[in-house]
Amino acid sequence: MVSERMSDPKGGPKGDSEEWKARGVFLRVFVYVFATHLFAGFIWILFYVGGHADK
Repeated sequence: MVSERMSDPKGGPKGDSEEWKARGVFLRVFVYVFATHLFAGFIWILFYVGGHADK
């Protein structure tokens, strides 16, 4: 019996490749946004501690 969905040369269903690419993009954007906020928070803490240090 022939499947209704055509397979790509890699062996997976045709639509899965694009779905995995989209999922990868969303994951990458989430990681970049999270890492950027984490870095910004670290910089903010450095300025906060530096501003309250005894001089």
